[in-house]
Amino acid sequence: MDFKEIKELIKIFDESGLSTLSITKQNAKIKLEKKALGQAILESPTLASHTTLQETSQNIPLEVPIAASSPTTSGESINSPMVGTFYRCPSPDTPAYVNVGDKVKRGQTLAIIEAMKIMNEIEAEFDCVIKEIIPNDAQPVEYNSPLFIVEKL
Repeated sequence: MDFKEIKELIKIFDESGLSTLSITKQNAKIKLEKKALGQAILESPTLASHTTLQETSQNIPLEVPIAASSPTTSGESINSPMVGTFYRCPSPDTPAYVNVGDKVKRGQTLAIIEAMKIMNEIEAEFDCVIKEIIPNDAQPVEYNSPLFIVEKL
């Protein structure tokens, strides 16, 4: 495994709901664990190169911060039902589904969360007013992390 493959693996692991992952592939063994503080750690990869190195063992701690934002407004929160990437609009050249101050009806689309190349619409479960939008557009979100602070109508 090269560094690019390891980096991609960490990204996929970080966006998943898994807490540990162990992979053995030909001449590499990788174990990933998420700390309780919301960080992914790459532990003890063992790499062997057939051309220049004999079997080598290294400890490389690699921390990948998970986006964490806490709401600053009081009210009820609408949380993410999954791990993925948060999008405020259906495409880059269209307006956002909702903005702060908008009144929304039950069933109205609020945003999209992309998970594994599938776009999942997040709908309002009740009539409400948007008081705060927590994640930025195209920001990774975790399961059950707050997306919107709303006031029920």
